[in-house]
Amino acid sequence: MILRNWCVALTISAAAMTSAIAQSSFPPSPNASRYAPRLVEVMNAAQLQHLKLSFAGKSKNWELAAFELRQLTDSLAQAAIFYPDIPVSKVTTMEDPLLSVADAISAKDSRKFAVSLRALTDGCNACHTSMARGFIVIGVPAGQQSPANQVFAPVMRP
Repeated sequence: MILRNWCVALTISAAAMTSAIAQSSFPPSPNASRYAPRLVEVMNAAQLQHLKLSFAGKSKNWELAAFELRQLTDSLAQAAIFYPDIPVSKVTTMEDPLLSVADAISAKDSRKFAVSLRALTDGCNACHTSMARGFIVIGVPAGQQSPANQVFAPVMRP
């Protein structure tokens, strides 16, 4: 439930902040562009978080999956906040798939997780296509081979 609330809150705050920035009468700081990450950096982080979310869910490490989902949600909100050319509707359409993944993680339901992760991935690709970036295609990892530098299986604690 907490994870679900986190996803909703970030989606709403991204929409509100983007709207507030667009309506602001204050000129942007001359240094603002130096502090905003490039969109490709935000999306590369989101891609890695999606990958790690997938492996954590496949490994039934629900704690890590919840963490990666929060990170991914944060990255999507950042993209909307830093890049107002991305219509906020593109971010808010991701709310349902994000909530579905959150529900699957909370229920520790591997089957529901796989289905909801596929819907989330489809949402990412639909957004790319709608922004004339359909050549950027994200997939759900098919194999069990995870990135070599992180353990995805849950750690047994004493």
